[in-house]
Amino acid sequence: MSGGAAGAVTPAPGTVEAEAERLRRRFAGAGIESAALDAEVLLARALGWDRARLRARGGDPLPAGAAAWLAGAAERRARREPLAYILGEREFWSLPFRVAPGVLIPRPETELLVERAADLLGGRASPRVLEVGTGCGAVAVAIARELAGAQVFATDVSGAALALARENARRNGVEERVRFLRADLLAGVSALRPFDALVSNPPYVPGGAIGDLMPEVARHEPRLALDGGPDGMRHLRAIAAGAAELLTKGGALLLEMDSAEIAPIAAEVERAGGFSAPRARADLAGRPRVLEAVRV
Repeated sequence: MSGGAAGAVTPAPGTVEAEAERLRRRFAGAGIESAALDAEVLLARALGWDRARLRARGGDPLPAGAAAWLAGAAERRARREPLAYILGEREFWSLPFRVAPGVLIPRPETELLVERAADLLGGRASPRVLEVGTGCGAVAVAIARELAGAQVFATDVSGAALALARENARRNGVEERVRFLRADLLAGVSALRPFDALVSNPPYVPGGAIGDLMPEVARHEPRLALDGGPDGMRHLRAIAAGAAELLTKGGALLLEMDSAEIAPIAAEVERAGGFSAPRARADLAGRPRVLEAVRV
């Protein structure tokens, strides 16, 4: 499809290709770096096509029904609403998850939590896993799918998030092995111990820095799922302090955080006691992302 480069043929008015170019220009004008990709994704959704068909049939007339849906979707995206909210879904661990405003959108880097849990627990027949702050349920559901014998307990303080998480567990066929609980961090979960792993991607952005994030995050994603207190580490410290008593010997603590928080939270884990020396695990970009410690 045309990208609007110098010398390119102008798309015929009223065609799919012309709409793609119009959307690209509008999104680029709104400061969206992925303007061309987002235009294609929204067009493909409106038409019920994949992107290969979209490019092959760019000269087709744009159906009126598709144009009506696109008008609303394009307005939302131009206001920098995340694409995942507009589409109503996001892929995580190659699985489909429904997402909605009010619930954090799962990030690719968070898949490292699932990867490490699977590596550490893969040899156990029926591991028990606790996820703290499940959001849409992506990590809990992915672990349950990856470890066929696992029983997963997932908590969140948000009732809306838990409702969405339950839907995602059903959608991915693990509703019988994932139990969702409304709880604030570790409150109320001691009666369910012991666990073979405790995993969490808690809010870890310093409260004063949220406004500096990209507009899709700062304006649209829930502050409750982002705000980690003045220095970003309030929730991480609370989990580090109480994790040991919830885990079996050999059980794993896996915490996602910003790379700058790794060293201070590692010190908190060592201060709490009961763990081997914490290790930092890097994400695909090479940044330290997950702090890992084993219960001794």
